[in-house]
Formats: sequence, structure tokens, C-alpha cells
Amino acid sequence: MTSSQISVYSLSDLKNTTDDALPNYLTSLKFKQSHTLADVRLGLGYSAVVIAAVTFYADYKLGWDGTKFWTLWAVIAYFILNSALTYWIWGVENGRIFVGEINGSQISIASSVTKHKPIYKLQVQYGKTGGEPQSLKLSAPFTRWFDSDGYFVATPFQRWLASEIPLVGETDPQKVDKSSTGKEFDKVIEPQETHEPTMLAKGPVDSIVSPAARSRKPKKVS
Repeated sequence: MTSSQISVYSLSDLKNTTDDALPNYLTSLKFKQSHTLADVRLGLGYSAVVIAAVTFYADYKLGWDGTKFWTLWAVIAYFILNSALTYWIWGVENGRIFVGEINGSQISIASSVTKHKPIYKLQVQYGKTGGEPQSLKLSAPFTRWFDSDGYFVATPFQRWLASEIPLVGETDPQKVDKSSTGKEFDKVIEPQETHEPTMLAKGPVDSIVSPAARSRKPKKVS
């Protein structure tokens, strides 16, 4: 199954599409997703917008002299809410794309990428509710689940998650790839930083050879 086409040159599109696919897969396995983080973020954001809108309306109707005292407090409240929102996004959510539970176990997943490097990284914490959580750090190239035309292919991505995250594998054992633990992808040599746009290469990651290596001629054996 494929999704809509995206630009293979856009690292943010690759990450956002993958981020959207992860919760969809886990909720299809009956994981119960917690929306607390998103609800708090939306609450802070909408509250700031409401304060700005009410202040503007009051100033329009009553004029500056009649609202300047309340405008001062509105500005202070707006600043506090936006500061809280910024802290919540970077300090609390911290890249989390899924928080949920299933059968008495909890799981939290945060994603990240490094600029100009098409490697998808996950930080996973899971364990029994109230117990000591276990942590995992995973990484894999986007070429594992995006084709060269920019289409997301769900099955390889789901197999990677089920094979690497025990809690997901226990829930969806049919997707576990027993022949590979995915360690080869954790050891992928990330491309050097460049200011050129990111592009997905065609074919398996292991087949990517540097131009310098291709230009070398084999030595003759005398």
C-alpha cells in the first residue's frame, strides 16, 4: 500500500510523513493513544489566540484610553502563555510523536533527524505501567520505506517497528522479521554534512558506493 507522493529532496516531508504513519500503525494494533501532550499544547495556543482577539476587539470598540489598563495585563498573559507553550513543545513533548498503552504496558516514542542526513531516528521507552521503563535507540534510512519516486510504503516500515520494538512485535508478531534484527541499519554510515538538498538514492542502502570508489580501477595481479 502506498501513500501520496512527496518530494524526496525534502527531509522534513520524509520525517513528517513517517511521523504520521507511526501512530496510525500502532492505533491499528489497538494501542490506546494518549492525547494529553497535544491537548495541553492546543490549550495553551488557543488561549493565547483568544486573549489577543479579545484585546483587539475591546480596543476597537472602546478605544485605547478605555482599555490600556486591561491591555497591559493581556500582553503579560499572552507572553506567559507563549513562553509556557514554547517550554511545553521543546521541554516536555521533546519530539514525542506517540504516547500510549496496551495490555497494561506503556510506550513513548520520540523521533528526530539530523540536518542533511536522511536517517530516521527513534527514542523509545516502554514497560509495564508503574514499572521501570526500558529504553531503545533506533535508526534506519528513509530508503527502507520510501521508494525512489517519493511514495511511502507502509509494510517495510511496520516490519521495522515490529522487529525492533518488543512491545510492538508482541502485538503484531506476523510483522516481525526474524531473519534480521535491523542492526545493519543502526550501523549505516551517515553521509557527510553538505548544503546540497537531500535526495533518496535508488536501490538498497548497501549498494550506495561513493564516486571515488567507483573511479578506482582494480589492481592487476602479476
